[in-house]
Amino acid sequence: MLRRVAVSSLGLFIAVPLLLSAQTEKRGRKYTPPPPTCKITVIVTKGSTGKPVENAGVVFHPIDKDGKDGGNMELKTNEEGKAELDVIPVGDTVRLQIIAHGFQTYGADYVADTTTKEIAVKMLPPGHQYSIYEKHNDSQRGGEDEAPKPSDDSAQPH
Repeated sequence: MLRRVAVSSLGLFIAVPLLLSAQTEKRGRKYTPPPPTCKITVIVTKGSTGKPVENAGVVFHPIDKDGKDGGNMELKTNEEGKAELDVIPVGDTVRLQIIAHGFQTYGADYVADTTTKEIAVKMLPPGHQYSIYEKHNDSQRGGEDEAPKPSDDSAQPH
């Protein structure tokens, strides 16, 4: 009996240091923490009254430092006209697009250079649509050559 106790305690003295050394050994992949992110708050208001625009579509297109498009994320504004997103890494560029019924579509690029960013957007009513069938001054023309005019005898849609 004494012999069994001696053998088992000898086994424990050998096994315990081996187990402890195995715990200090690092295995697997090294952990890299995620990059710090920027919390972007977009506030959408009417340009004429300053009242918040509820249920406007706010689309974020993140573009990383290498110019790679990261897809898109769409949020809707709440009753205060706010939409918040906190997953854009600091240093990346965000292409912001805002779509609201009865307003011009808004779009601009912003750099997420701090941990928090607040963007205030005033939505404008739709502008006049450009038509080649109307007379325009030279400042509205896009190119050097004037577009060909339709002949009088051809039928044009009205």
